[in-house]
Amino acid sequence: MGSPLNHKARKRFGQNFLHDPNVIEHIISSIAAKSDQHLVEIGPGKGALTEHLITHAGKLDVIELDRDLVPILEDQFSGHEHFSIHNIDALKFDFSSLLENSSEKLRLVGNLPYNISTPLIFHLLENASIIEDMHFMLQKEVVERMTAAPGSKTYGRLSILVQYLCRAELLFIVPPGAFDPAPKVESAIVQLTPKNQLASSNDMKVQLNGTPADLAFIAREAFSQRRKTLRNNLKKILRNEQITQCGIDSGRRAETLSIDEFVALTNQYVLNLENSNLTE
Repeated sequence: MGSPLNHKARKRFGQNFLHDPNVIEHIISSIAAKSDQHLVEIGPGKGALTEHLITHAGKLDVIELDRDLVPILEDQFSGHEHFSIHNIDALKFDFSSLLENSSEKLRLVGNLPYNISTPLIFHLLENASIIEDMHFMLQKEVVERMTAAPGSKTYGRLSILVQYLCRAELLFIVPPGAFDPAPKVESAIVQLTPKNQLASSNDMKVQLNGTPADLAFIAREAFSQRRKTLRNNLKKILRNEQITQCGIDSGRRAETLSIDEFVALTNQYVLNLENSNLTE
């Protein structure tokens, strides 16, 4: 039988195990899981959150990459009828495979490994249509980037894509001492609610004509050299007058643009692609 005491955190998995009971209680109360809900925990570790989630959720799936943790979790929770373990990389996991019917939505929870947090968030946002909300423990710096406003030093591609698709809120800070081993940085709990789940979700003045991947591409190019202007960073994909047609001064820097303005630039880029396809 696996024992939580015998398992040491592994650096290659970015493991830092949460153990502070006050922090755990704060997270559980923030999630407020109900018996008719389907929860998915990413990176359950030794089960510090799992043991609380399993008593509240109607169904709980956990995704754990470290195969040595699987028997530990099975020993603790396999007696629960609505509990399942998936020993797989969350970056490669098909979250839609967990749905039992077309109207079901997933609630995601997790203490995400810092070394894959940003690509994992992008992967999860691709599944926003089947997700009710997400509560994640992340490096504080990553959460600050997610929730950053235009004009701030932390505003960038992650801010734009997350806030286009979700309402993002930093709930509270978690000190290093809440983990074993203690990381060298502070952590934070973020709540992400896909906008299609919100009653007042239409806070965007400009509708995206392309895909979130198109928006992410434009944001990446616009921020490719942060101190340079849009005119310089976007010159290979948008002409100066096309940027101006979007109502945007091409002499501005990317960090000054609102999400609506990034959507407008993306729409112009998509239109260019469509026109080039017509002329081929």
